[in-house]
Amino acid sequence: MSKLRPFPLLQRVLVALGLLLMVAGCSTTTPPDQVLSVPAPPQKYAAIVVDVRTGKQIFEVNSTAQRYPASLTKMMTLYLLFEAMESGRVTKETQIPVSDHAASQPPTKMRFRRGETIDVDSAIRAIVVKSANDVAVAVGEYLGGSEDQFAAMMTSKARSLGMTSTTFRNASGLPDDGQMTTARDMAVLGMALRQRFPQHFHYFSESDFMFRGRLVRGHNDMLGRVRGVDGIKTGYIRASGFNIVTSYNADGRQLIVVVMGADSARQRNDHVEALIQRSLSPTTADANTRLMFAEQQ
Repeated sequence: MSKLRPFPLLQRVLVALGLLLMVAGCSTTTPPDQVLSVPAPPQKYAAIVVDVRTGKQIFEVNSTAQRYPASLTKMMTLYLLFEAMESGRVTKETQIPVSDHAASQPPTKMRFRRGETIDVDSAIRAIVVKSANDVAVAVGEYLGGSEDQFAAMMTSKARSLGMTSTTFRNASGLPDDGQMTTARDMAVLGMALRQRFPQHFHYFSESDFMFRGRLVRGHNDMLGRVRGVDGIKTGYIRASGFNIVTSYNADGRQLIVVVMGADSARQRNDHVEALIQRSLSPTTADANTRLMFAEQQ
């Protein structure tokens, strides 16, 4: 009888091995949460990633929360300028006058003096590359009669595009407590610019341009950093933090990535790159994501 006692021990070993295999099987089908470092405090941070071809929302945090757009505002300024070009109201050669009001805008700007003009083609490049506040205001005054009237046109256009939570007060994105948007609305505008004006979208991929014999350099460092990134606009005021709308178009994938509220341009760009990589990877795109905000790091 004593020789039969090893069998209960063997049974216990087999049961233990079975439990280990079950645990191992669970670990392969349920990956651990992905930790995503967020370079912003939660009260400023907002982000969204949209698959442009399908309209699917791949990632979002605070995407409908009110935020200051800063110079992302200029995307709408350009949208209305592109519409004016399409209708024949202006051409690339049309000269836009720079008023005292436009010339008085704080930097970043091209530093025009009253009475000077800028052609539409150069104005677009100045707004995209330099994010020139004086040029954005000059365009708004030219198209709207006054900057206030142009801001009303911008808000009306936002509503027609489905940007339900955006109100514009100026053409540049300079600080105004009443000028608000959301990451979702900025994604809608980014997609609308590409879809409505594919013939003009190349402007958003330019990182410098020549004007009056000098090279004007931009500061959208996502261009050339990640293969497939082809625009579109950065923005910053103290109240907003560092914002960006980024277009990715490569290998049959089109994404719009919006990040708002970052503590620095470098950290914002790192975060955008991480979101692009996450969105393109089938193993992480659907994984649960745990956010680690700047103040928690």
